[in-house]
Amino acid sequence: MHNTVYPLSEKKTKLAIGLMSGTSCDGIDAALVQITGHYTSTEIQEKAFISIPYTKEVRDKLLMLTKGDNGGSKELLQMSFLLGSLFLDAAKRLCEKANVQPQDIDFIGSHGHTMFHIPYAEPYLGYQIRGTLQIGDVSALASYFGCPVVSDFRVRDFAEGGMGAPLVPYTEFILFSDENNDAAYQNLGGMGNITLLRKGANENEVTAFDTGPGNVLLDALISHFTDGKLQYDKDGQLAMKGKMAPSLQAFYLEDEYLKKVPPKTTGREYYNEKYIKKIIDIAQENNLSLEDVLYTTAWFTAYSIASALENFPTFKPKRIVVAGGGSHNKAILTILQELLPQSQIITAEEAGINSDSKEAVAFALLANEAICGHTNCVTGATGAKKPSILGKIQF
Repeated sequence: MHNTVYPLSEKKTKLAIGLMSGTSCDGIDAALVQITGHYTSTEIQEKAFISIPYTKEVRDKLLMLTKGDNGGSKELLQMSFLLGSLFLDAAKRLCEKANVQPQDIDFIGSHGHTMFHIPYAEPYLGYQIRGTLQIGDVSALASYFGCPVVSDFRVRDFAEGGMGAPLVPYTEFILFSDENNDAAYQNLGGMGNITLLRKGANENEVTAFDTGPGNVLLDALISHFTDGKLQYDKDGQLAMKGKMAPSLQAFYLEDEYLKKVPPKTTGREYYNEKYIKKIIDIAQENNLSLEDVLYTTAWFTAYSIASALENFPTFKPKRIVVAGGGSHNKAILTILQELLPQSQIITAEEAGINSDSKEAVAFALLANEAICGHTNCVTGATGAKKPSILGKIQF
C-alpha cells in the first residue's frame, strides 16, 4: 500500500484510472491510462476505456437533485455514497477488461459528479457566497485499490478567486500544444467549453471558457416532447430534418450568458428547468414541430461557439477539434461549419483522439499533476488570481 505521495511522484511511468460523470448525467466514464512524466513532458497511452450508463432511476434522481431545490442533506449523503459505490464498480470492471490487478494501479483521479455550481456570488444569510459541490465519496476506491485517490478538484480554485471551471483546458495544453500551429478544442458534453491554443503559447497564454449549452437543452427537450421515450437525438438525425424556427431563434439570441466576457463558466444552474420551460412554451405557442425545435436548439449550440469566437477573439482558429457526445450530432457540426467557413471543423476521432474517453483521461492527468506537486489549472480559463494544485488526495 502507498502511504506517501513522494516515491510515487518520482516514479517515471505510472498506471492510473480516470473517472468522470458529466452534466448530461448519462453514466460513468472510466479510463485506464499509462502516464510517463508530467507537465509538458507528459506522455500518455490509453490502455482501456468503458462507459457504464446509469439506470433510469439513478439518472432521474441525479437530474432532480442537480436542480438545486430538491432533496436534503440525507439524500445528498445517500447519493454521494451510491455514486462512490458505482465509481468503484466502474473501476473494477475497467481493470477486468484490461486484465490488470487492483494492486497494479498507482493512483486514481475522480471528478465525481457536480451537483451544483455557483461561480458568481449570491446573497445567503447576509453574506455573499460562491461555491461548487461535487459528490461521489472516494473512500471505497482508496480502500479497495490501496492507492492515492485524487478528487474534489474544483474547490481550491474557488479559494484563489477562480470559478473552478473549466479544468480540462490544462490537460489540452499539456497534450496538444503545438509550436507551429494554432488550434481550438471544443468539448460538447452537457455544456460546451472551448480551449484556444495559439502556437508556441505557454499555459499563461491559454484562453478557455464555457461557450454555453452542449447537449443539455437538446436532451431535455427531446425527453419532454417524446414523454421520455427518447433521451437524446442520435447523431442529430431528427434535428437534421428540421428547419429554423424564428420565434425560438429570437429567444436564444437574447441569451444573457453569451454576452458575458470570459473568463466565464455555466451549467445547469443557468440552463435549468425554468430556462427549458420557456423553450417549451415558445414551441407550444407557435406550434413548432419537434424537428424544428431540435434544429433551432442545435443552431443555438453552434451559434454560442461561433459568436464567442467572434465577440471574444484571441485569434481565429484555422482548425476546431470537437469532442464529447455533441461531436456525434451532425446538425451541430454542419451548422458550426456554416457559421465558421474559414475554420476546418473536425471531430476528435478525425484528429486521432478518443472523444468518449477524453474527459476521464483528463482527470487522470490532473491527478498526476497533483501527485507530482505541480499546479494543474489554467488561470486564464478559471479566472483564479494564481495557479494552484487542485485536488484532495486520500490514501
